[in-house]
Amino acid sequence: MFSFQLNINFRALLGVAFVIRLFLVGFGIYQDKTMVVKYTDIDFHVFLDASRLVMQGESPYNRSTYRYTPLLAWMLSPSSYLTSHFGKLLFVICDVLSGVLLYHILTLQGLSSDAACRFSALWLLNPLPIGVSTRGNAEALLAVLVLSTLLCLQLKRHLTAAFLYGLSVHMKIYTVIYALPIALFISNHKELQNRYRGVFRVLQSLFNKDLALFAVVAGAVFLGLTLTFYCMYGWDFLQETYLYHLTRRDIRHNFSPYFYMFYLTVESDWSFVLGLVTFLPQAILLLLTSRAFYTDLPLCCFLNTALFVSFNKVCTSQVVHQFIHPRFSLL
Repeated sequence: MFSFQLNINFRALLGVAFVIRLFLVGFGIYQDKTMVVKYTDIDFHVFLDASRLVMQGESPYNRSTYRYTPLLAWMLSPSSYLTSHFGKLLFVICDVLSGVLLYHILTLQGLSSDAACRFSALWLLNPLPIGVSTRGNAEALLAVLVLSTLLCLQLKRHLTAAFLYGLSVHMKIYTVIYALPIALFISNHKELQNRYRGVFRVLQSLFNKDLALFAVVAGAVFLGLTLTFYCMYGWDFLQETYLYHLTRRDIRHNFSPYFYMFYLTVESDWSFVLGLVTFLPQAILLLLTSRAFYTDLPLCCFLNTALFVSFNKVCTSQVVHQFIHPRFSLL
């Protein structure tokens, strides 16, 4: 789909990154068999169980705690007749592919091949994404979809970007937070040099052919998949894939700034309302950030992600990635 040339050093980097991941997948198999503390993420076993259920013609939601799209279970169906580690290999490939997409995005933003290679190494050799993918977490799939969307938008391939974005929102509903900066970017790409246009003119510019086409395609992909799986699995699909994440409140292992409030009000009559109110700071910050930084779409999406995670009512990790951008060059 893309005609980019890969730097020789970057090819070597990809080889090293892939070998490291394959080694850890193999070591994980050994650790799971011989050690008390297991290497594989518990969610990976949930994915495999759901995949076996769909292969038997049953609902993936018959597996308790499966709260993902059925598409993920179908994607892992080869695990039933090839190898149970197929999912990990898929996630590893997507993880390495994310590094390739980062490299291309950075070169499009004006970095030299060598500089883009160095910055991409901070993903490809980063222990965190390496551990996430090799332990069997599916986040690498979403990373590929989002980064591919950003790359296609920068190449002005709006139809492909719309398809990928609609698919990403279906996979994980939180990616809807990128909708506003994407809309502003598409609508104003011919006038990006003017950063100080009035709010009314920015809103007015949202109504154009390119954006309408993007919205129709992305919406059709999302709604089409939603309707298909609703017909197959009913209310369980909507509840577990989408609605659960809107009402979820964890009072254990949660690093959210709202954690203690939820802990104290878990049995309060107002607990549900409080859970909804906590979305307000996120919404305000996402609106402001989108308006201020949409001209640099990758940076804007990073900021939206960091804000969404930082002010989310459920936060199970204290780690926040530093976005690699030319103006923040450390190397």
